[in-house]
Amino acid sequence: MIGSGKSTLSTILGNVLDVPVFYESVDDNPVLPLFYKDPNKYAFLLQIYFLNTRFKSMKKATTIKNAIMDRSIREDAILFHANAELGRVGETKEDSDTVIDTYDNLLNNMLEELDTLPKKTPDLVIGIRASYETIVSRIQKRGRSYEQISQDGSLINYYKLLIERYDEWFDDFKVNNPNSDIIIIDGDKYDFTENENDRKLVLSAILNKMNSIGLIDDVEKLQDSVNPSQQQVHRMLDLVSDTIN
Repeated sequence: MIGSGKSTLSTILGNVLDVPVFYESVDDNPVLPLFYKDPNKYAFLLQIYFLNTRFKSMKKATTIKNAIMDRSIREDAILFHANAELGRVGETKEDSDTVIDTYDNLLNNMLEELDTLPKKTPDLVIGIRASYETIVSRIQKRGRSYEQISQDGSLINYYKLLIERYDEWFDDFKVNNPNSDIIIIDGDKYDFTENENDRKLVLSAILNKMNSIGLIDDVEKLQDSVNPSQQQVHRMLDLVSDTIN
């Protein structure tokens, strides 16, 4: 989700685990400012740009034993279909249906290609649930002018719709991806972007989850670098919704 803190958390986790992080193309994305200026014109082009760069990153990530991606290609459709719901991908319903079918077919072809690779699905997805108020606050703090609701009131509905669609995606993830695990972080309760203690609790919960599914062995050594109390970790695991079964 835009503004949830996924890139910040990816960077922190990458440093702790000493593994490479693949970031979504944002600051070097020439289409993104155009989309915010005229979403009806550029929604499809933006998603094709994102889809292409995510596909490239996924292929590269699968050649590395361990890597982190701050956004998965498997969630790409959330943003595109949200824009379609808002009427941004075609002047008529017939046009919109054609654009949607074209995108869906392209995404499915790419996912089928990824299925031929040694690592077909992510071992663990870390989701961040956050309210509209938290999302907007973080967007304001990072200061990209074209993302601000003060500049474009239509972004209010866009952000709220994305939050709804991500919540649905998180809830359905385990059913649709039985070979992957997921852990959901409460982004309202835990401000891991600025609060050091919250950051340590979130990292400990993630490391415990990774250890429980066999992704890391020396969890105690990693925990020493994070170093919250075990009581806090257990409290965190109670408050963070763990794997969705």
